[in-house]
Amino acid sequence: MSQVRVHNFAVSIDGYGTGEGQSLETPFGHAQARLMQPWFFGTRTFQAMQGGDAGSFGIDEAFASNWGTGIGAEIMGRNKFGPQRGPWTDEEWIGWWGEDPPFHTPVVVLTHHPRPVLELEGGTTFHFVDAAPAEALAVARELAGGLDVRIGGGVNTVRQFLQADLVDRMHLAVVPIVLGRGENLWHGLEGIESRFAVEAVSSPSGVTHQTWTRA
Repeated sequence: MSQVRVHNFAVSIDGYGTGEGQSLETPFGHAQARLMQPWFFGTRTFQAMQGGDAGSFGIDEAFASNWGTGIGAEIMGRNKFGPQRGPWTDEEWIGWWGEDPPFHTPVVVLTHHPRPVLELEGGTTFHFVDAAPAEALAVARELAGGLDVRIGGGVNTVRQFLQADLVDRMHLAVVPIVLGRGENLWHGLEGIESRFAVEAVSSPSGVTHQTWTRA
């Protein structure tokens, strides 16, 4: 069966995957770009997403570049798709990424307010479903055509899939900053490390890349 994977998920050393006060202007809240700037924005993977061909080849790139290999679909929470809450008041919003998002696969968006499928350039289609993690995974697996499914975030979505014991492999980039507030990945997950084998590699950027593999 296909695997369920998490990639390039950055957390502070106190476990926060986003800061407090998220909005259209500040999608990462008070954390701003500090979770991604030290390691991800300079990689070739990120630059390629922006349409460029420059960027670093170091340890950070080695991890960042694995995010798309073998992936057939992504699952994300509504908070990752956009800043709106409740019923859709602006269905012209197509996500943070513009007309050609970097996914190029089907994307299942978890929401209590389903809406029609949104088809964009490059093969990205957004499917809006109101479903528990196991049900959403079944939808994503059907869309993935036998390939792996990536859990793209945000924090609450990754936490829900960990709580449901549905994650096979997880790459965390532990960034040497202390946020103190926001959404904490580890809330309610005491002892989860017993379900995984954990390896760590340090980067000159100061980030520690952790790979969690189902034991």
